[in-house]
Amino acid sequence: MKTNILAIAAGLSDRDLLARLHLLAGREREASVELLAHLAALDTRPAVYAAEAYGSLFRYCTQALRLSEDAACNRIEAARACRRFPAILDLLASGEMTLTSVRLLGRHLTPENHQAVIARARGRSRSQIEALVAELAPQPDVPSSVRKLPTSMVMSPEPPAPAPAAMGVALELAPATAPSPRAFVPTPRPIVRATAPERYRVQFTIGQDTHEKLQRVQALLRREIPDADPGKIFDRALTLLLEKVEKTKLGAAARPRPCPPIRPGTDDSARSRNVPRAVKRVAWKGDGGQCGFVSATGRKCSERTFLEFHHRQPHARQGPATIANISLRCWRHNQYEAELIFGPHRPGPREKGNRGAG
Repeated sequence: MKTNILAIAAGLSDRDLLARLHLLAGREREASVELLAHLAALDTRPAVYAAEAYGSLFRYCTQALRLSEDAACNRIEAARACRRFPAILDLLASGEMTLTSVRLLGRHLTPENHQAVIARARGRSRSQIEALVAELAPQPDVPSSVRKLPTSMVMSPEPPAPAPAAMGVALELAPATAPSPRAFVPTPRPIVRATAPERYRVQFTIGQDTHEKLQRVQALLRREIPDADPGKIFDRALTLLLEKVEKTKLGAAARPRPCPPIRPGTDDSARSRNVPRAVKRVAWKGDGGQCGFVSATGRKCSERTFLEFHHRQPHARQGPATIANISLRCWRHNQYEAELIFGPHRPGPREKGNRGAG
């Protein structure tokens, strides 16, 4: 039975588990490339799947091959792009491009630009590919819009239509009254998407209180922002918030004060967990605002959220809160490096209780 695979994987050593995953991922890429090549061939022979009673290649993929609808769309689009530009197959096999990146770029590739575009797409994330697409096919800024969502909506398989955005910003007002327990009110996911070079569409939903605050700000700033554009207000608000957060978390200032010199015999940095603001600023800048953990192979962690100030020499072992000893770590790597020194973390009774309550 396939469930035995779980037991086999659980029994592997750490090194063997990672090696096996790399091997399986490579095999999956090779299988995907082979599948795309065959789909590209089948796409040119509609009579073949028509003879099997499938009205389209999509129907054949979802019903005969049992692919999900998303997987079928992804692979059909990628197969057609690969048929036009076969060099994509090698990049998919090596992992330098993904099916999603090929699907997003495929319709924008031409015989004239495909080599340059594909070269720029190698090793890029989805958001970077979307920015590249926005550069290839820029869209105009859409007008500002603030609209109220319906009080209740019947559940529908179709996603709600996106609201237009101002300078990339669209606000949708949530209902002020609670809907019926039987009603389903879809909440659109926040969207941040490139629409043109250095232009982004931002869409999110706000509540009644936030909408009233927006209206008050629009009225107060009518002289500075005559058209009351929510995009311009959003930019101002974000600038002020960023300034406040950086000042609170990093001690950022126009003229930051250096750490005062410590007189001989009064150095208590090794006894205090407090990290001076000047040290935080240097650590943040030195690690580029992301986790500073580097693996044995030289790869640096790319996490930029839930960052913590990490003592290279642990505080518990008299590690001082100095520039040389403080760097950024994501939560996972901060815990990982602590476990390398002190062993696996064992939650106490209070932590266990909290975990159970959550």
